[in-house]
Amino acid sequence: MAKENTSKRSRIFLDPLLKANPLFVMVLGTCPALAVTTSFESAIGMGLLFTFVVFFSNLLISALRKVIPEEVETPAYIVIIATFVTIVKILTSTFLPELYNSLGVFVSLLVVNCIVLGRAEAFANKNGVVDSMLDGLGNGLGYTWAIAVIALFREVVGAGTLTFGKTFTFIPQITIPILGGFKGTNFSLAIPLFKSSAGGFLVLGFALAILAAVNNHKKHKAQEALKAQKAKEAEARKAALAAKASAKPATAAEGGK
Repeated sequence: MAKENTSKRSRIFLDPLLKANPLFVMVLGTCPALAVTTSFESAIGMGLLFTFVVFFSNLLISALRKVIPEEVETPAYIVIIATFVTIVKILTSTFLPELYNSLGVFVSLLVVNCIVLGRAEAFANKNGVVDSMLDGLGNGLGYTWAIAVIALFREVVGAGTLTFGKTFTFIPQITIPILGGFKGTNFSLAIPLFKSSAGGFLVLGFALAILAAVNNHKKHKAQEALKAQKAKEAEARKAALAAKASAKPATAAEGGK
C-alpha cells in the first residue's frame, strides 16, 4: 500500500514535467509564454511566481474542498487564487521592481490563468492536500522549464547575448556574448525576428513540432515492438500445435503395437 501511494505521488509530480507538460503537451498558458520569453531572466521569474501561485492555491483549495459549497466553487477558487496573486504582486513590486515591470500585466492575469484554475477544478478539489501540493509543484516547475527553454532560445538567437542581473538585481549584471555583442566588433549572427511576437510563435511551433515528432517516433516503435511480440506468440502457438499434431500419430502407432 505504501509503495502504491509513493508510486502514485511520483506520477502526480513527474507527469507534468514532461508527459503532461502544461505548455508543450496540453498547450495551455501560451499567452504569457509568448509575452514574457524575450528574456531568460524574466521567464524564470514568471515561472517561479506561477509556481508559487499554483502550489499554494492548490494547497488551500484542497484543504477547503469539503467546506466550499458546490454552487460557488469557481468564484471561491478565483478569490483564493487572487489572494496569492496579490501577495506575489506586493512582494515582487517591493523587492524585485525590475521583474515586476518586465512582466507587466501578466502577473495580475495569473488570477484567471487556465492552468491555475484548471488544476484547482480538475485536481485540487478532488484530492488530498499532499497530492494537490505535488500536483501544483509539478505543474509549476513543468511550466517554468518550458518557458525557460523558449526564452533561452529567443534571447540567444534574437539578441545574440545572454544577460544576467538586469531583472534579478541582487546578482551582478553580466552579459555573455554568444552570437554577437563581442567587444570591439559589430559582428553578429543574431536574428532580431525571434525577439518579436512572430518569433515567439515560431519558437513555440518548432518546440511543439519536435515534441510531436519524438512522441510519434516512440509510438511507432511501441507499435512495432507489439507487432513483433504478437508475431512471436503466433509462431509459438503454431509450433505447439504442430508438436501436438505430430505427437498424436506416434501415440496411435505405439497403441497399435
